[in-house]
Formats: sequence, C-alpha cells, structure tokens
Amino acid sequence: MNITLEKSSNVNAKLIVAVAEEDYKAQVEKTLKDYRKRANIKGFRPGTVPMTMVQKMFGKSILADEINNLLGSSVQKYITENKLNLVGDPLPVIDENIDWNQKEFTFTYELGLAGDFVVDFQALPAVTSYEIQATDKEVEEAIETLKKQYAEQIHPEVAEEGDMLFGTFAQGEWSEKSAIPAKAIKDEAKAIFIGASKDAVLTFDVDAVFVDEKAKGLATNKKGEEIAALTGEVTFTVEDITRSADAILDQAFFDKVLGEGKVSSEEEFRNEILAIIQDNYKREAAYLLRIDAEKSLVENIDIELPEEFLKNWLVKVNEGKYTLEQIEADFDAVKRDIRWSLIKNDLADKHGIKVDYPEVIEKTKDMVRGQFGMYGNAADPQMEEMIERIANGYLTDKANSDNFSKIFNQVFADKVAEVIVSNVKAETKAIDVEGFKSLVGSDN
Repeated sequence: MNITLEKSSNVNAKLIVAVAEEDYKAQVEKTLKDYRKRANIKGFRPGTVPMTMVQKMFGKSILADEINNLLGSSVQKYITENKLNLVGDPLPVIDENIDWNQKEFTFTYELGLAGDFVVDFQALPAVTSYEIQATDKEVEEAIETLKKQYAEQIHPEVAEEGDMLFGTFAQGEWSEKSAIPAKAIKDEAKAIFIGASKDAVLTFDVDAVFVDEKAKGLATNKKGEEIAALTGEVTFTVEDITRSADAILDQAFFDKVLGEGKVSSEEEFRNEILAIIQDNYKREAAYLLRIDAEKSLVENIDIELPEEFLKNWLVKVNEGKYTLEQIEADFDAVKRDIRWSLIKNDLADKHGIKVDYPEVIEKTKDMVRGQFGMYGNAADPQMEEMIERIANGYLTDKANSDNFSKIFNQVFADKVAEVIVSNVKAETKAIDVEGFKSLVGSDN
C-alpha cells in the first residue's frame, strides 16, 4: 500500500491511497474460506460448497469490506504517525463506478488541516486578576440571610403581615381544613387577615382574596373544575397562626451555622462569616480569571482553518440536520470552538496532560457530594461508600453512555485551565463586591 499526501494549501490536502492485490489478498481468501465453512446453500452440505460459487456469491462484498477495513486502519495510522493536525474527519471522495474485478485500487480523501500556531504566553496581553474586598455590608447581608434560613416557627395570638393562617374553610355543607400562606393573598385583601386572632371567624369573597386560581385551589384543596365552582362568600375559622421568627445571634445560632464550638462570640462569628465570604468571592474571581485567560488565548492566537472544507464536512456529518446556510450563519462560533479545541490539545501535548480513571471517579464523587450539599471528604465512612457507589453507577449508566466522556472532558479542561492560569500574565486589581457584580453582569 502506498499513501501520498498532496497539499494544495497550508490547510487543504488530499490523501491518495493506492491499494495493491498483496495488501488485501490473504485476508480476502481467509474470509472466503470461513464463508465456505459456514455457508448454508441448498444442495450442498456445509463446507462442501465449491469455492467458485462462494467467490461468485460473496466475493465482491467481501473484497469491499476488507478494503474498507484496511483503508480505515491505514489512513488513521498514517495521520497519527505523520502527526497531521486534522480539522474534522477525512472525507472520502466517493467513486460510484469502482470496478471490483480489477486488482489494484486508488482511493482519495480530502483533508482539512489546521495552520501552524504557537501558544506563547509571554506574547499575550495581560489579563486582570480581581481581588474582591468584602465589607461589613456583605457580612450584614449574609447574617440577615442566615437568620431567616435558621428562623424558628412561633405561634402568636394575633396575625401580622407575612404570617400563615391555619384553620377551616366553610360554605354551606362544605368545609375543609387548610392553610392560607401570605403570598397567596392579594395586597388589597391582606387587611382581612392582619389583626385576626385565634378562633376568629373571617368572612370574605373567595374570588376577591387569592392572587390567582392556582392559589385559590391550593388554599381550599380544590382541583380542576371544583376551583372555578367555588365562588361567593366563605368563612374561615382561624385555628392557628404561624410566623417565622428570625434567629437571634446567640451561641445556639453560631453552632448551627458554623458547627459546635467553632466560635464563642458575636465578633468571632462575624469574622468567620467575613472569611467565608472572602473565600467564596476568591473562588468566583479565580473562575473569572480562568474564563478571561481562555478567552485571551482564543482571541489572540491566530489559527488558519480550512473554512470551505469545514462547511462541507459539517453538512455531511450532520446527515441533513443542517443546511449549508444554517451552518454558515453560526460558522464564527464553530471556528472559535475549533480553535479553542486545537489550543487545548496543543497545551495538553506540550505539558503532558493526561487524565486517569481515578481522577474521573474523584470528579464524579465531588459532583455527587455537591448534590448532597457536602464538599471535600465525607466524614461518615458509610456516606462516603454510598457516594462512591453512586459515582460508579453514574459513570457506567448504559442509558447515558456519554456520562463518562462528559466527566473526563471536565477533568481534562480543568487541567488545561491550570496550565493556562499558571502561565498567563495577570495584573491584580482590587475591587469591591458591587463593582465585581457589575463587572460580571456586564459580561452576561
């Protein structure tokens, strides 16, 4: 077999593959013999079918299959050994009139190649690494949120705005024990409930109170047509009032939020909350640095691409899902994705980046821990065993066979990002939280 590369430009080439009889003859003959042993043809016992008949019936299809197999492995081997930086897959030039009676064949593949490029971090402009400064304002906001999150339920005698009322609806022979949450009541109807005490009997037009039919149905436990059928005045006997009372800053609250004995005073608590906020924003700043650094590489490293080849390849591999016009409309994004993939692969090659199975497992376990609201190593061995079992199940789920590749690609991308962030030039800039939020919001 003789394979020749013919380049018409830096990014376009043809691969000419000449196949001689000696390249395929032995395998074809072996396959024909196997067919003869297994052939079930009327009038002949298995294994006694004349070889000429087997050749006549199956010869051309066997020859075509063996040559296709040979082409697939040989072309891929040539690409790998010659380190061709392909974009897309080789496109075979289809010949509908191949004469399978001949001994020698020539096949042609169109190739799209990426132009030469160099990732030179020193030649790239510096990106900004933000140092976010949290203040007392952010601490107060966080504490207020936590106070509501760890609020206790109290049962006052008289209702205030925002309370939930439990009791019994009644109209004629119908009655229903239920609850009326504050968010289900129209603003103009809240006065009916504010100031109500336990055992009070409230009378109101059911259609004038609730914000919509859904809220009306949930409060009265009606479904479907029953909701619309319930109209006019109803009574509601108040049996209980529930109010969320914000937690107070005491030791019990500190222990619930941070863990028992972590802090012993309000000052220590506030300092710990500030440190947590700073750590959270530090992670956000690191993520933004990663995004900006990757963006800088894509925008500042010029890579010539075989654009016409790519368009044709995308049309063919998508098998009629997209027209050429649709692909052209989104082609800038396609080129960007291809350039980014080429850059990542180049960095992985030069920096020896590899992904091992244990790393994929650990990444998946972190994902599972996140779903359970846990980060880092679980303290409970039984919980850790369960997490590992769930992770393995996720990666081997036959119904979602791409789960493994998704996590693999995430680990790969993380490793590439580490290389980029550790090598890119960065200028540190202090910024307050509001400024950072504004900055991130402007990029969305």
